[in-house]
Amino acid sequence: MTNGFSGNTQAMSLVAFSAVAAITLLLCVMTGPDGDDLDEFYTGYGSLSPMRNGLAIAGDYISAASVLGTGGVIALCGYDGIALALSTALSLMLLMFLLAEPLRNAGRFTMGDALARRMPGRGIRITACVVTIAALMPLMLVQLAGTGQLLAFILGFSGDALKTGCIIGLGALMISYAAIGGMKGTALIQILKIVMLLGSGAVVALLVLRRFDWDPGALFNAAAAQSGVGSAFLHSGVEFAGSSNPRLDMITSELTVVLGGACLPHVTMRMYTARSARQVRRSMSWAVSSVVLFVLIMTVVGFGATALIGRAVIAQADPQGNTAYLLGSRAAFGTDVSASETFLFTTVTTAIFLTLLASVAGMILACANSLAHDVFAARVQEMSERREMTLARLSALAVGIPAILLATLVQHRSLQPLVTLSFCLGASAIAPALVYSLFWRRYTRTGLLCTLIGGTLAVLLVMPGTNLVSGSPVAAFPDADFNWFPFTTTGLLTIPLGFAFGWLGTVASGRRASEEQRRQYEAVEGWILAGAVRRGG
Repeated sequence: MTNGFSGNTQAMSLVAFSAVAAITLLLCVMTGPDGDDLDEFYTGYGSLSPMRNGLAIAGDYISAASVLGTGGVIALCGYDGIALALSTALSLMLLMFLLAEPLRNAGRFTMGDALARRMPGRGIRITACVVTIAALMPLMLVQLAGTGQLLAFILGFSGDALKTGCIIGLGALMISYAAIGGMKGTALIQILKIVMLLGSGAVVALLVLRRFDWDPGALFNAAAAQSGVGSAFLHSGVEFAGSSNPRLDMITSELTVVLGGACLPHVTMRMYTARSARQVRRSMSWAVSSVVLFVLIMTVVGFGATALIGRAVIAQADPQGNTAYLLGSRAAFGTDVSASETFLFTTVTTAIFLTLLASVAGMILACANSLAHDVFAARVQEMSERREMTLARLSALAVGIPAILLATLVQHRSLQPLVTLSFCLGASAIAPALVYSLFWRRYTRTGLLCTLIGGTLAVLLVMPGTNLVSGSPVAAFPDADFNWFPFTTTGLLTIPLGFAFGWLGTVASGRRASEEQRRQYEAVEGWILAGAVRRGG
């Protein structure tokens, strides 16, 4: 099937992609830190205003998987897609009200800092680094593999060699963003991305509503009529219709997104860039507002895609619906597309392209920071800032190159299991560890290690048995069937296990260790929870 984009649109998109790549790389060079300024590389000195920091948080949070994947679920599954989109907004609100300020107070550069504040030691930092990479690597693979597929879809080529070339070339660009720009450079790219994404998306959403005389009810009814499932499109159950327990599967999936989404390290690292607790609150207000606007836009554009071109056409273009946002944007213009509408559509494609670039750059930066600061720098008692900066930049290469190679291998398979894997790790290992570390007085080092290691291993063991990996036509391995866990995510089992491992590890540490941790926690409780003191280290 052709994508329906004219040669003019494809040429403009290619020029726009090239210009964006050059401009953003130049921004990173101009705003990048000095060679020995470690604080600037890791946090940008907290120089961003609350609005800009909030937009950067929203930019890190809204990945290409959110734009393309969530848009596809909305277009193909209707109500279930809206529930998924709302779960992403709720996840960021959970971070805002529960974890943002304590994280900012307890941490300095990385998640390892926040976890090791109460329980210092190299073992804690190494484990935190391993979990960080394990949680973010699958998402990086999805974004990188999606880069080749997106460019192939928009520009109209189908050769595997060209797709692989796009992955390698753009992956190198993403590594450069992280290594050269540091926290401030990647923040500027995230801000540019979120402004373009929300601005162009809002215009497209208004065009869709105009096609239905500004009546959302008419839009929803038209989408249901074109969905092939009738009124069921506007009720829960379409996405999980093949599950043995659709309602429980849906609830578990939403819970996994809510707990896991905002706890992923590339999002939490933005908490350390705020200068004060008040700035964290204001930044998170901007971030949540931006994500809520994104949810509204995705709902209108997703339903518009189904109403204007039909669910069957969307599924034919991509069984996962990843092209629904683009197809819906194109359909909003009608059959006769003016020059201004061509320019607007080019802005939409460029915003998605920039989303791919910025998302991976932020994830590479989070992994590189953890690798350099928590693993390499922790080995040496007094490491110079220049040397640690060099290690951080080399770590970006060490993380990025394997991600590029793996992305070229998985690009032809269903990538949904990888997205789900990241969220499950965030919900089952990272979320329990952060909640216990920041709020439980008696939490011990053994309990923390049990949470991180046990939660991660539980997800890795259960994930291959889910129906996303095998046992269905849209699974990663459609011809195989080793599906023994009949749910879409592992959360039903692994989230309780993650919290249970932490509790059991703490109990097994003994009363003396628990009491010692309680005394240590009470000594710093004021500045963890209220920001009474901001300590370095």
